[in-house]
Formats: sequence, structure tokens, C-alpha cells
Amino acid sequence: MTLDGLPPHRGGADELACLLARALLAGHWQPGDAFPRELDICAHFDVSRNQVRNALANLTATGLLERTAGRGTRIRSIDDWHLLDPLMSAWMAGLADPDPQLVREILAFRYSAEPVVTRLAAEAAEEADIARLESAYQGMTRTACTDRAQHAEYDVAFHDAIYQASHNLVWRQMGHLLRPSIIALIQRSQKSLHRLEAGLDDSLARHARVLDAIRRRAPDAAERAARDVLQRTAVDLGIVADHAPANG
Repeated sequence: MTLDGLPPHRGGADELACLLARALLAGHWQPGDAFPRELDICAHFDVSRNQVRNALANLTATGLLERTAGRGTRIRSIDDWHLLDPLMSAWMAGLADPDPQLVREILAFRYSAEPVVTRLAAEAAEEADIARLESAYQGMTRTACTDRAQHAEYDVAFHDAIYQASHNLVWRQMGHLLRPSIIALIQRSQKSLHRLEAGLDDSLARHARVLDAIRRRAPDAAERAARDVLQRTAVDLGIVADHAPANG
């Protein structure tokens, strides 16, 4: 795959690294592919070789690229990508269409982690945490059929509030690092969800059960409800077949 189709570059090495990383995260190149040569990148973007080398150093440090003397540069396996690196989180922010394999990996991690975090939230949430969850859910409800972008922001705020309500330092930090990934999944899932009103209603109902379980201080119910939300996300992403709404 060449550099054709990538947007123009304006800025320094950090901006170039972001542009190339987002192309990688969107599947412009696939693991195992040869990456364009330094001189080709210089010519395509009209930048200095020093800028290119600095940009590629960032992509290599985050596990996206493998550079070998005499063999050139290749895309590393997704297993080697440092998805929780702060640089990677920054590159994920605003990524409209992540690679399908990356989407599946992020969802799999959330499916393992988020029900546990939601259980903790049901045990540890304070009144201020519950108020943030309620505000985010009300925002989701208000904007469900009127403003896709705003609805996505409230959806992200809802999940962020769950991580914060765990009152666990590590999970709170993980919530910040995962935020761009959660945004990417929500935006992608809503491309399907907003075409189907029944799917949107089902998603809102599942989020309501999460809120209710946390409000009632019911850890088991909260964990189940969080898993149900992510099952709905898997349907909207096309990862699993559609099915009837989960029971509360």
C-alpha cells in the first residue's frame, strides 16, 4: 500500500507521526506489509528526512513498526502494538474508522474489564458519581434521535463516569487511557445503531439497567448489565449476530 489517499501534512514530526499512525490504526496498511521508505515519505509530504526519522521513531516506540537494517520497515502484528501508551491514546482520539481487527481487540478487552469496573462502581459509587451517571444517561436519552455526535459524547461520559465511580486509582487511570478507544467504538457502533431505532432503544434500556444497578448498590446486577451493554455493542459492530434484548 502506498501513501496515496492520505491527507496533506502540515506541521512537524509529531503531526506527521500522528497522521501516519492514524492511517495504520485505520488499516491503510496491514501487519506484515512493507512500510514506505523514508525518502518516499519525504517526497510525498515535502518534509525533511530528519522529520520523517523522528516520526518513525515514535511509531517504532509504540510497537507499530519494526525497523531492521538492510530489510527496511514493516508493520508489526497488532499483538505488539502498545495500545495503552499515551501516544497511542492521543492518536486514537478522533479516529473515525479504526481497523476492524483493532475494534474486535478493544471490545474484547472492554468485555473482560468493564463488567468488573462496573461491579466496583456499584460498591463504591458516591452521590456525586451517581449524579454524573444520571446526567450522562439523561443526555443520551435527550439526543438519541436528534444529534448523533452529542449522543456519542454523552455515551462516552457515561462509561467514563463508571470508571471514575470505581474509586480505584488504577481503573480511574485506565479509564482516561481507554477513553479514545471507547470513543472510537461508540462512533463506529452508532453508524449501525442510528439506522435501527429498535437497536437504539435497546442500547438505552441496557444503559438504564447499569445506572439502576449502581444506584441500588447491586454489584451482581451491575456486572450483568455492563456485560449486556457490551453485547449490544458487539451486535452494532457486526461482530456477533443480532438477538433479542437481554433481560435485566
